[in-house]
Amino acid sequence: MARLRDLTKVLRSKNAGPFMVTFDLLFRTREDMDRVVDADILAVANISRLLEVARAHIEVYAYLPANAIKITIPRKHSSGAFDDSDVFGCQQHAWMLDLEVPDR
Repeated sequence: MARLRDLTKVLRSKNAGPFMVTFDLLFRTREDMDRVVDADILAVANISRLLEVARAHIEVYAYLPANAIKITIPRKHSSGAFDDSDVFGCQQHAWMLDLEVPDR
């Protein structure tokens, strides 16, 4: 069983404005992307459960020509707010690194 970090060439998070954070996953091959999509580990229901974010606030986009998936969620605290611990949103992707992707 592979981990998500093993199947991507880019796995990052960043601000999508002061109130949203986005996760970018760029896969090495179309087969790797299809494997992750088929496993449903990035389904809205799973992301909602893992991050404790309402399903209605999660957006998932796949861009097949680039073997890419983008996920956008609201930030718990706006960028730069007193309670914010990651102004640029670049450390929010750690939860994804070790997600296990079953073999086909």
